[in-house]
Amino acid sequence: MKKALITGINGQDGSYLAEFLLHKGYEVWGTLKRNSVSENQTARLDVIYEKLNLIYADMTDLSSIISAIQKVMPDEIYNLAAQSHVKISFDQPIYTANATGIGTLNLLEAARMIKPNTKIYQASSSEMFGNNIDDDGFQRESTPMNPVSPYGCAKVFSYNICRNYRNSYGMFVSNGILFNHESPRRGTNFVTNKVCKEAVKIKMGLSNELKLGNLEATRDWGHAKDYVKAMWDILQLDKPDDFVCATGVSHSVRELCEYVFTKLDMNYKDYVKVDPKFLRPEELHDLKGDSSKLRSLTDWRHEYTFETMLDDMIDHWIRQYSNK
Repeated sequence: MKKALITGINGQDGSYLAEFLLHKGYEVWGTLKRNSVSENQTARLDVIYEKLNLIYADMTDLSSIISAIQKVMPDEIYNLAAQSHVKISFDQPIYTANATGIGTLNLLEAARMIKPNTKIYQASSSEMFGNNIDDDGFQRESTPMNPVSPYGCAKVFSYNICRNYRNSYGMFVSNGILFNHESPRRGTNFVTNKVCKEAVKIKMGLSNELKLGNLEATRDWGHAKDYVKAMWDILQLDKPDDFVCATGVSHSVRELCEYVFTKLDMNYKDYVKVDPKFLRPEELHDLKGDSSKLRSLTDWRHEYTFETMLDDMIDHWIRQYSNK
């Protein structure tokens, strides 16, 4: 039985990945950052809670990462823990740099000292590209990185330090450059779930307005369920490398709103308002990924479309508010 350690297991990706690995027969361990309201901390893990081994650790605390690896001695590590909200990274840039950037270095150094043959997956991000885009309109592994947020900057550091440890110490460290991926488990301060939740509330008479930032920004949105399989696929390859994971189709926030509200028999123009407080100090305009490298070396394909992903999220909030 393989042992996997997932940092940030209680996040959206961590919870889906834990379910996926349990189904594969893994012994699954996960790190939690201590929270004063512990009752809500593992809500995404409720269905599989009894099958997991959970330990407290913090990416900014090297000693806790060392302790976790010593205790688990994992075959695979999936580093998903981070301060992952782009807008918040402007409000907390130093914490974001420490948790999202230096935290990765802490993990790599701990693994190098304790179990250097562990296979490590690093959750890299499309935010690393910033507004750089190739002539054909796509971003891929060779696209220059020019991040436009503290979060993106921290992720670029993590990406590069992973490559450095791979090349310097021969460690199996792979970067998955995942484009935006969503689900009903996505935090509601992220635009997709924010739109779905608020639209359902408006439909049910529980709200009357949705405030958003830049409606013209485009993103390549996929479903987190599809993307956690890509994480696993990447670590099953014979050699470590860096891979873009994306659907290859992008949509604007405006199109997102139009689809969700139309699905609920409403016109988004009647309810959506632009609020300057949700605009970024430096905007990232367009993201669209080319995952042909990943597809050529694995059997990974995305099953959800933009529309079926949103349908899943809309249905979730309808069930939530219908039960209240």
